[in-house]
Amino acid sequence: MAYRYRCGECGFSTRWTTESEAEDLSIAHYADRHPRLVPGGSVEINRKNPESVGCLTLLGIALLLLLIIASCGR
Repeated sequence: MAYRYRCGECGFSTRWTTESEAEDLSIAHYADRHPRLVPGGSVEINRKNPESVGCLTLLGIALLLLLIIASCGR
């Protein structure tokens, strides 16, 4: 799973990353941009595997394999 924190004070959001890294990025943002406030906002959870290969990539690999097989058959 991947996590992203959104600032409760402005439009900032962290990148999708591990929970601990996203929290660290959020705390660093608050320390830099909102130093007198307690870190808040919201957390988004992406339950999809962020390390997975997308469908478009798999389709491209399949097409390349088909082209290789077709060129070897000639």
